[in-house]
Amino acid sequence: MPVTPSRPAAFAGLLLALLCLLISLPLHALELDPLREGFPQAERLEPADSQWPVSRVMAGDETLGYAFESVEMAPIPAYSGKPVNLLVGIDLEGRIVQADVIGHEEPIMLVGIPEEKLEGFADDHVGAHVNDRMKVGGNLDAISGATVTVIVVSDTVMRAARLVAAEQGLIADPSATPAATVREDVYEPADWSTLTGDGTIRRLHLTHGEVDETFVGTPAEDYLHTPQPAERTFIELFYTFLNPPTAGRNLLGDTGYTQLMERLDEGEHAIAVMGRGDYSFKGSGYVRGGIFDRIELSQNGNTVSFHDRDHLRLGNLGIEGAPAFDERDIFIIRDAAAFDPGQPWQLELLVRRASGPLDTEFSRFSADYRVPEAYIERPEPPKEVPIWVEVWKDKAFQIVVLGLGLAVLTGIMLFQDVLVKHPRILRPLRLGFLVYTLVFIGWYSLAQLSVVNILTFTNALITDFSWGSFLIDPMMFILWSFVAVSLLLWGRGVFCGWLCPFGALQDLVNKAARRLGVRQFEPPFGLHERLWALKYIILLGLFAVSLHSLGTAERYAEVEPFKTAITLRFQREWGFLLYALVLVAISSVNHKFYCRYVCPLGAGLAIPARLRLFDWLKRHRGDCGTPCQICANECEVAAIHPDGRINANECHYCLDCQITYHDDKRCPPMIKRRKRFEKATRLSRGQGGVGTHDPASARLQRIPTYQEE
Repeated sequence: MPVTPSRPAAFAGLLLALLCLLISLPLHALELDPLREGFPQAERLEPADSQWPVSRVMAGDETLGYAFESVEMAPIPAYSGKPVNLLVGIDLEGRIVQADVIGHEEPIMLVGIPEEKLEGFADDHVGAHVNDRMKVGGNLDAISGATVTVIVVSDTVMRAARLVAAEQGLIADPSATPAATVREDVYEPADWSTLTGDGTIRRLHLTHGEVDETFVGTPAEDYLHTPQPAERTFIELFYTFLNPPTAGRNLLGDTGYTQLMERLDEGEHAIAVMGRGDYSFKGSGYVRGGIFDRIELSQNGNTVSFHDRDHLRLGNLGIEGAPAFDERDIFIIRDAAAFDPGQPWQLELLVRRASGPLDTEFSRFSADYRVPEAYIERPEPPKEVPIWVEVWKDKAFQIVVLGLGLAVLTGIMLFQDVLVKHPRILRPLRLGFLVYTLVFIGWYSLAQLSVVNILTFTNALITDFSWGSFLIDPMMFILWSFVAVSLLLWGRGVFCGWLCPFGALQDLVNKAARRLGVRQFEPPFGLHERLWALKYIILLGLFAVSLHSLGTAERYAEVEPFKTAITLRFQREWGFLLYALVLVAISSVNHKFYCRYVCPLGAGLAIPARLRLFDWLKRHRGDCGTPCQICANECEVAAIHPDGRINANECHYCLDCQITYHDDKRCPPMIKRRKRFEKATRLSRGQGGVGTHDPASARLQRIPTYQEE
């Protein structure tokens, strides 16, 4: 009675069969239809002989080229920290015929810049050879606001294409180490025993017994063969590389070595082969115009055969202790062989034996050789230059100008106590710096920092951190480095008040509005203080979303108008444009409304800024807040509490309060101090007579003035 399998067993068997089918399928997931853009005549795809999933594009029996996804061989992190994946096709001449973006997580492209622009940028590589130097801003047009992304896309296309082209033999391998060179300055007099002892001259010794064993079981084993004693020498072969002076000059003598080196062209090399015994390494069948068929040289799988024009007779050896030889010859390795003295090579000896009236059998014996390291100089292997190094070189001008600007700002911060006493210098200087920040840092260099940077950095720390993805934009990297230091020294205000392009835009708009007499609106301090919390709530929300999906968080980060107003220079869809313009318009009646209440970046900087090391802003004791409210009323971002305390988390470091602090015509404690000084001066003049003045008396009168902090 047949046994019927149970349903669970049948289901398990079906799953197992399906799994085996999936395993047997090729890993090449490319489809033909998307590739017809670059290969219109393509009929099918076949797996190529490659370490990566590369497909050979075929038309009948003809290979049209190769297609692949770039993420397999060039996973270069972009702005998001993730690589951009492209479908790339190259023809047999090494030219790019197709480059299509098939996947990315770039925030600047997810919202704000149409995908068509990135697709068009990738298509600009079509027609270029894989060895061409494609440069953004040179032979490639950049995409405004997505500089980092397009640089990575270009490098990904070209690097992946070069790797595949080199692997498939379409171009020379760019990663190959350059050939070593012979050190002509290294020479030591030596005799035969010394050179054979240190490996300069090598030896191959074969007995008749060893050779006979290789023909056992072949037709040549006994055919017309006269046995010889097994221990008898069949051939004793000595060989060396002659280009190093220690080998060549000692063997050939000074004159012979000089003549040989003069005969060699650039890239050519010479070996000496010396033999004795019953077998000739040259053979009696050699004729003029022929090939030496008993010796060959091989290196890295390449075989070098020697012709009569490559042969020189070697006369008497000029070295002490050399044995007598039956044959002494020099063979020249031509430049076409691409011989590398730094790589091991083998001298191949071929032994031919008749196996019939017209047939022969061959045995091959290999003798290894490696040039002693003291004789050669190895060049440094080529190092692939990281993409960020090229970007930093290309942006040298922007880096220098940014460095000068940051140096000026550092000077302002360090010498603020001096500058605030000269408002006629400081105020124009600050106004000029705001223009520099908006125009150069923002609209020209597109170096607007964003909360997206914080989210991306945090995500990179959690996943795979790579400095390369942060170094790829030098302006952003330098700014973030400066901000990190300034947070510890001065707090968040240095960035928010001096280096934020959108903050500078709001500040300049508000200054213009005040000049035009636009009435300002300030909420009551109680409401104002509670609205501060809004930006922290937004920051926490974005951070929570980023833990689930960084891409989603980057979309919600559009609460920042930076991309619209600065990165894309107000060239965007009307919804984003309206949002940014409304915030700018509000800033004309409420100074930096967005910065004070909405900005998640400001909130993100305020948190680590609580670790600042110094309190640079000076305050008078006693009078500040009670009864004096001058600084609190004049603080444009309302960062001063009614009790006189400065909230460093909300201060934008404009230094206006410090100007007032030193103004003896507006600050009550300074007014008192000035009046006491004037009174003391009048008294001293009265006591000393008309027109007299006692400086010592005046100093005594000024001692008990006003205690400062």
